[in-house]
Amino acid sequence: MRRRNVSGRSWPLAALATLLGGCSAVLDPVGPVGTGERIILLDSVAIMLAIVVPTIVAILAFAWWFRAGNARAQYRPQWEYSGRLELLVWSVPALVILFLGGIAWISSHELDPAAPLSSTRVPLDIEIVSLDWKWLFIYPQTQVASVNRLVVPTGTPLRLHVTSASVFNSFFVPRLGSQIYAMNGMETRLNLQADLAGIYPGLSAQFSGDGFSGMSFDVEAVPPAQFERWRTAAREHGAALDATSYRQLLQPSQDVIPYTYRTVEAGLFDAIVTRRMPDGPGPPPTPAPGSTNIQGQ
Repeated sequence: MRRRNVSGRSWPLAALATLLGGCSAVLDPVGPVGTGERIILLDSVAIMLAIVVPTIVAILAFAWWFRAGNARAQYRPQWEYSGRLELLVWSVPALVILFLGGIAWISSHELDPAAPLSSTRVPLDIEIVSLDWKWLFIYPQTQVASVNRLVVPTGTPLRLHVTSASVFNSFFVPRLGSQIYAMNGMETRLNLQADLAGIYPGLSAQFSGDGFSGMSFDVEAVPPAQFERWRTAAREHGAALDATSYRQLLQPSQDVIPYTYRTVEAGLFDAIVTRRMPDGPGPPPTPAPGSTNIQGQ
């Protein structure tokens, strides 16, 4: 486990992160976007605890003070209104809403998925296509592609262009941050960055049929020199991704082992987005209760 310097102001948040060990993927980011989202999450929890903790303490205090054996507790059936108490009761949740709204407003602009990341390095464009039930990653700057494997250089901004060739889907790498939807006939944009080398699981966060459970991939963040060697090797092996091979790729398949294409037909991603290429068949429709399955007869 990596040791981190924790200041006196942030130790409660560090303790909270320890208690939420099951969310370690989100709470242990490896890039600027994931780090920003973790700060928002922990700040929001801390703000909400400002009303949750006093409420729990007040419940326990009232139960203890007004117990049957406490003769000093006074029963006041004629009490009706206290302006000071009303001010206290309503001011705390109002401040919580104000602070949470402020965080949401500021972060929604600072972490806009389409906003470029600040860096001295040239961004790497990657075109992502959601298929049944696999992911296609196209590198337009070198015209190579891979299936179910996303190799990226560390410390380099990633400009992701996401679409779906079939049903509605969702692209998510928890340790990088910012889940975003993949929609047929549309292009969504997402900017991410991996600062540390490693293998980070990616997944589909939207149910899309029979093969959904196996629709996962690995993001391999490697040093820039190693990334260039991978791209060079990818150009030398594998098949070509053209209109014919893309139609074959459209066919539903599950738990696909990663592989690469040595070349990609120019403009293929734009043709997919504008639906000049055929759509994937998608999951088979579920028969209505009591209906007859004609194919099975």
